[in-house]
Amino acid sequence: MNRIITIGREFGSGGREFGRRLAEELGIEYYDKEIVKEISKHTKLSEEYVQQIIEHTPHRLYPITIGHSMSYVEDYSFSQAQAVFQAQAKILKELAEKSDCVIVGRCADYILKDYKPFDIFVYADLDSRVKRCLERRAEGEEVLSEKQMRRKIKKIDRNRAKYYSFYAGRKWGDKSNYDLCINTTDTVIKDLVPVIAKIFK
Repeated sequence: MNRIITIGREFGSGGREFGRRLAEELGIEYYDKEIVKEISKHTKLSEEYVQQIIEHTPHRLYPITIGHSMSYVEDYSFSQAQAVFQAQAKILKELAEKSDCVIVGRCADYILKDYKPFDIFVYADLDSRVKRCLERRAEGEEVLSEKQMRRKIKKIDRNRAKYYSFYAGRKWGDKSNYDLCINTTDTVIKDLVPVIAKIFK
């Protein structure tokens, strides 16, 4: 069985960077946004819509023809979310069977539980996450105040928790669900990775 490492993370904790650097350090595959592209291909839904479903914030689809009811719309939205999750599970299992890898997010720890992955959760205090997010704002991304960034972080974390709870049936971020929890508060990720990587060497 291949060595699978899953990374759950609070928004702004540096979990994505940690996962990427860990995969590089170990010389194994790294999967993150590529999964969304594959789900999009499987479901024929846009990458943006797939990402919104995964983050538990899909667009509301309103009726565009007479005779459609709101219950129909809600059923349709739910079926789309189910289709995305099923495609996600299929893709993650294919990746797990293909080679050793690090997978970020996507309920991978739950979906791949039969593959005996090593599950990591990355977290940090809110001040540290706000600082990291403000420093790493992508080019062209909206400039947010510290207060706005705090609200954004809390909202994204709430949505991730709801999504994880709905599909996995357990609490997102609960230490009992992971093999290792890493606090990245005021930590330089690139300095932390070689230390953690020793666990797998």
